[in-house]
Amino acid sequence: MSAGARMTAEMAEQPAVLARLVARADAVAEAVRTVAPRPLTGTAIVARGSSDHASVYGRYLIELASGRPVSLAAPSLHLLYDARVDYGGQLAIAVSQSGQTPEIVQTLARLRDAGARALAITNDATSELVLAAEAVVALEAGAELAVPATKTVTAQLLAFALLARALGPVPFSDAQLHELPAAVSAVLDDPAPARHAAERLVGDLRLVVTARGLLYGAALESALKLQETAAIAADGFSSADLRHGPITIVGEGFPVIALSAGDGPAAADVAALVGVLRERGARVLTIATGAGADLPLPDVTEALAPIVAVVRGQQLACELALLRGRDPDAPANLRKVTAT
Repeated sequence: MSAGARMTAEMAEQPAVLARLVARADAVAEAVRTVAPRPLTGTAIVARGSSDHASVYGRYLIELASGRPVSLAAPSLHLLYDARVDYGGQLAIAVSQSGQTPEIVQTLARLRDAGARALAITNDATSELVLAAEAVVALEAGAELAVPATKTVTAQLLAFALLARALGPVPFSDAQLHELPAAVSAVLDDPAPARHAAERLVGDLRLVVTARGLLYGAALESALKLQETAAIAADGFSSADLRHGPITIVGEGFPVIALSAGDGPAAADVAALVGVLRERGARVLTIATGAGADLPLPDVTEALAPIVAVVRGQQLACELALLRGRDPDAPANLRKVTAT
């Protein structure tokens, strides 16, 4: 099997995986409403790696929809420091593609013992994580064999959009949900921008990926994919945080990838930062809706654009790995399941 064949094949499955999950939107909503406390005082999300990046997106959407605070739980607090915290009235959501990561399973159990209602998002509906939860959102993405997560990540992102939809008003319509798989197909059918961008980055050892708001999680995930597959030191920052110190590393010729969606309130801030970076001589590539983007996205509303942007990031990571002589299917020193 040629290098990158598995990752490429699994990326190609994403429109079908997403379409199946959209078709189950009402069933997901019912599962969420069954387990969510009433009244809901807040939500705590437990995850690592790519699942954590999907959770950053989920944090934004769920807080917008529910009107209640959302936190990203720290497993170390519960498993190393034995924190005693009252989670009464909270919905605890644990996210793991395999459902096998011990600390995610154990942390969800701890939160449940502390009063939370427990929900799992996983690709394995028979896993230990499901046994620790009271309800499950099964991704049903099929086996994922390449080490870098692709179809399970976009399915997790969509699962969070469906969870938010179940908890309150969301900034997207059901019609836009149903259009999402076609938007992902459009990106997958247009690999040339990712190939051209990879050619511009092939000699770089370090870069920054930036976004703000709902697209911030997509920036973090795109940076991780570049780290995993192409062995490039890619740092993900919000556009606000990048201004607070890290911008000093961005000088003449330094590569930056900026993500934005034209209809969102964060787009103006990202555009302003791109202008500042270009004045500093940075080489900025944009993943964005609208004309002129280096890696264009279809006209998708900001609330769902992270799902499509992550697919562009996957394409770029795969192309860059191949140009650098690496096999993105099996990056050195990585395993599919990390037993932390």
